Amino acid sequence: MIVGTLTVKLSLGDLFSLKEKRQIVKSVIDKVKNKFNVSIAEVDQQDVKRWAVIGIACVSNNTQFVNRQLDLILDFLESDGRFTVEEVHKEIL
Repeated sequence: MIVGTLTVKLSLGDLFSLKEKRQIVKSVIDKVKNKFNVSIAEVDQQDVKRWAVIGIACVSNNTQFVNRQLDLILDFLESDGRFTVEEVHKEIL
């Protein structure tokens, strides 16, 4: 079994409330979950308006598949114009 994890820190810019942040983060999580069929959640910085940290996990029996999925997810996140990807940590076990 191959497990891949991706931790992504997002800069959300100048938001006025946590409600706005949560709307954006929930939308992103739902889109990634539906498009890529992976486990995803906000894992840190929940009470900070300008930052979000999202954790993603993918499981397969093929290392290349896991690596490719995580790369596609990162590309998808970087193409979203509502935030900027600041830090990325990818690990395949």
